[in-house]
Amino acid sequence: MSNEPAPRHQSRERALTLLYEADLKGDSPEVVLEGLSVTPDEYVTTLMHAVGSRSDEIDALISGAAIGWDIDRMAVIDRNVLRLATAELLCCDDVPTAVILNEAVDLASAFSTDDSGRFVNGVLATIATQSRS
Repeated sequence: MSNEPAPRHQSRERALTLLYEADLKGDSPEVVLEGLSVTPDEYVTTLMHAVGSRSDEIDALISGAAIGWDIDRMAVIDRNVLRLATAELLCCDDVPTAVILNEAVDLASAFSTDDSGRFVNGVLATIATQSRS
């Protein structure tokens, strides 16, 4: 088995599953990371720490951009895709905005409802304009 880091798409997918676990358990992303028997790749760890350390700011950005949607009432996957992508927008300047949005839409479309991709895209487009302009 190679020690090369996983492609970023796989890292985002893994981070999403860990954020989903944290959300369902009511734990912080850091607690979930600490409980793993195998340390995930560096990008997963970076994303998890970014979501954990800036959770209030991230949730405030999502709440402000998701007009008419309470963050606690969103589908669990949608909420965590938004958290993951918002953290990436805020903390990963080397990743182009379009890549972050496309990856988030792909994750939401693959793992959530038929309407999730459009919803996630709309919310993240607003956040990207606010945070990266």
